[in-house]
Amino acid sequence: MNASMASVNALLEGWQAQHVARPCVMVVFGASGDLCSRKLMPALQRLALRRELPGGFAVVGVARTQFNDEDFRRFARDAVSKYGAEGPAGSDEVWRSVTESFYYVAGDYRDDDTFRRLSAVLGDIDRRNGTGGNRLHYLAVPPAAFPIIVGALGRHRLNRPARAGTDVFVRIVIEKPYGRDLRTANELDACVHQVFEESQVYRIDHYLGKETVQNLLALRFANAIFEPIWNGHYVNAIQITVAESEGVAGRAGFYEQTGALRDIVQNHVMQVVALTLMEPPITMNADGIRDEKVKVFRSIESLSVDEVQSHVVAAQYAGGWVAGHRVPGYLDEPGVSPTSTTETYVALRLRADNWRWAGVPLYIRTGKRMPRRMSEVVVQFHAAPHLPFWPDQTRGLGPNTLVLRIQPDEGITLLFGGKVPGHGFDVRTVAMDFRYGSAFPGGGPEAYERLLLDAMLGDPTLFIRADEVMETWRIVEPILRCWEEGRKPVARYLAGTWGPEAADQLIELDGRRWWTR
Repeated sequence: MNASMASVNALLEGWQAQHVARPCVMVVFGASGDLCSRKLMPALQRLALRRELPGGFAVVGVARTQFNDEDFRRFARDAVSKYGAEGPAGSDEVWRSVTESFYYVAGDYRDDDTFRRLSAVLGDIDRRNGTGGNRLHYLAVPPAAFPIIVGALGRHRLNRPARAGTDVFVRIVIEKPYGRDLRTANELDACVHQVFEESQVYRIDHYLGKETVQNLLALRFANAIFEPIWNGHYVNAIQITVAESEGVAGRAGFYEQTGALRDIVQNHVMQVVALTLMEPPITMNADGIRDEKVKVFRSIESLSVDEVQSHVVAAQYAGGWVAGHRVPGYLDEPGVSPTSTTETYVALRLRADNWRWAGVPLYIRTGKRMPRRMSEVVVQFHAAPHLPFWPDQTRGLGPNTLVLRIQPDEGITLLFGGKVPGHGFDVRTVAMDFRYGSAFPGGGPEAYERLLLDAMLGDPTLFIRADEVMETWRIVEPILRCWEEGRKPVARYLAGTWGPEAADQLIELDGRRWWTR
């Protein structure tokens, strides 16, 4: 083997080493809950089928439900039967084999005995599976339990490797919401940092695990036809829509305390905003990307009290029809107070005060019980400076528009002007479509699948850094404050529609319309 070939092989071995997780134990707090059943277990199953779980991998579930080890293994198998992927022949046997290394600790998170027993189980797994003290703690619990569990992990020394100076890792994955506002987010962060270093903390937002969200970076920074025009000289406005056709689906207790602004805008939407507006990173690693995201958030101006009144619309769905089915209004949902002012829909207008985006409005809307499930970014460009056609020749011509579809029909549509066939010279808008599933048959990993593996690998690129969290809370804080002070007019919209009339007026006052297709 010549020297150059040896060098290539060494590079390949180094790359493979970085992309194969070391043996570890995943500790799931809230292991008998809905998130574990619907998302975590199916994600682990797909990783197992792809042969991407590390050797010796084990799971320890912790919850108050009185399971034993075999109950938890049965729970994991049932979850995959209901929510998992259809695999090739032998898939059931693969998953059954993986679940043989699943264990369970029943107990209250406030009880130190729960963590003493957890510590003993982890020690047994290290000896049996060769996991060497590597831990991935996952908090799949309500936010009120975050500080309780974090504190207990610190007291029982489950937050640090048993032997200092080794490459053993201990990490913690924390679900949203990370606080309820800027103050509580700071309080939670102080609690977390008393026990864990920032490098150990993985704040998860499953939106960042979606391939089409990550594709925003590829579209922008790998294509010379887009990056030069990705600024206010060419872009007239940007719209982001996250629509859900479902209602609160039995989660009224959670939703009454949260609402659309906290549940969707402060996290999912803001992450999409950052990837849409950010500057090219110096390097495509975790710090490079997250540094640029923070710069975007810092450029977004906080709204004044008057601007909250004129730039933000809150609404609730009333009874109506969705996909041919009659559905109740929010106030008629079980567990919802008849006097509730919790918003199931919010629309707002923001602006980024920086060189690239000065003067370009950013319109955001999200809501439940809308006509269909849909998430997309719409980049609308300025009109051509002069049209050398008669007005009646361009009646069917709209502005050039780039539509980035995140879900469910993942892809990109470019709208531009084309001549209508015939003897005349009529110009109308036509579409050029890229469909993700057609270009990449089979697709890539699901969001939780990608993020769980990244957490095991120690790659924080698609997780949220502390300063990102605080900046996004700073952006929505003035809205929350105004609403809490009683200045929250709540409009109504029929289920199965795209929102209240006030949201249409919000954008029409600027001479624009919400994008629909």
